[in-house]
Amino acid sequence: METILILSFVAMALIGVPVAYALALSVSFVLFEFMDLPQVLIVNNLFSGIDSFSFMAVPFFMLAGAFMSAGGVTSRLVNVAQAMVGSFTGGLAQAVAVAGMFFAAISGSSAATTAAIGSTMVNEMEQKGYKREMATGIVAAAGTVGIVIPPSITFVVYGVIANVSIGDLFMAGVLPGLLMGGVMCGMGWYLAKKGQIPPDGSFSCKRLAITIKDAFWALLTPVIIIGGIYSGMFTPTEAAAVAAVYGIVVGLFIYRELKIKDFPEIVFKAVIGTTLIMFLVGAAKVFGWLMTNLQIPHMIGEAVTHVTSSGIVFLLIMNVLLLVLGTLVNASAAVVILTPIFLPVATSMGIDPIHFGVIMVVNLAIGCITPPVGLDLFVASAITKVPLEKVMRSTMPYLLSLICALLVITMVPAISTTLPNLFK
Repeated sequence: METILILSFVAMALIGVPVAYALALSVSFVLFEFMDLPQVLIVNNLFSGIDSFSFMAVPFFMLAGAFMSAGGVTSRLVNVAQAMVGSFTGGLAQAVAVAGMFFAAISGSSAATTAAIGSTMVNEMEQKGYKREMATGIVAAAGTVGIVIPPSITFVVYGVIANVSIGDLFMAGVLPGLLMGGVMCGMGWYLAKKGQIPPDGSFSCKRLAITIKDAFWALLTPVIIIGGIYSGMFTPTEAAAVAAVYGIVVGLFIYRELKIKDFPEIVFKAVIGTTLIMFLVGAAKVFGWLMTNLQIPHMIGEAVTHVTSSGIVFLLIMNVLLLVLGTLVNASAAVVILTPIFLPVATSMGIDPIHFGVIMVVNLAIGCITPPVGLDLFVASAITKVPLEKVMRSTMPYLLSLICALLVITMVPAISTTLPNLFK
């Protein structure tokens, strides 16, 4: 039954069945054919899997990102990024990476970050001497930090499943996210130097000050979220609601680019996005429930411990597994499926649950630009109209640099644990 469950899921995923349906249908098949159990168990476990107060943060963070994007925040964040690094060699590529980090601190989603930055930056980069596919490559890569830098929807899911503080996970994602952005800036500089793309103008403190002043209310968002959580003013779920309301206030009354007539479309898109994520999480929870009943996590744990008792070797094996899985399965669903299986193994080897969560999320983030089916590759291709195979090729240098960052994060737990321990 264990083999049939996994093979049926893999087979359906390979022929194009949506992941959530593949997860639920594979469970349904095993229950019906081999266990003679009622199908209502699937529904019961699906709903119990998403019946958590903390999951209410998902729609609110999605609303916050949508309101901020429609309210003129994206363009102002891009302006700040360009003023900071745009005058250096490869400055526009670096500005995309920096803008990605800024928008990640608002959206909590890699696809949303890719879409927001891509729709703003690619045409300008092309006008300044970058090939369109080269510009698309950095845009797709910049989206990866969307689920690493707080607030992160994927960290919310991991926190609920692993019973780990979501506030600590948010803080744990800061330094890894900055490291990922830093290596992308370095690769942007190298590629521009190699392609002999000249710097764009000169650095101006006055211009930087003006853009920061203009984007002040946007840049204040992560301060409100993280500061509010750690000051005890509100929980992560309440912080998400505050962020959504703050996005409305900033867009309507401060920047005045958000219109009341935009609300139905924004809310509808947030509802659709939330439904997709929650259905994925629920279906993954059903799949995880059956795996637990079949003792698959226990068998996998024993197999891993027979292969190695080294925490570092275990994490390197996890890196390979997660990089591959990240191309096939939504990050939130992967977290729900794999956390109950591998977190007990990790803790038995002395690995901090927060460090393990960061490694999982960073891997799944990189999986978003890992061929053949990384989500951000499709988003970037759709926005820029660059063929998918060219997008894949142009992201390869950034993929390699992000894998190097992943190895550093894996080998140096302090990168993940310093800030959470500092603020306890």
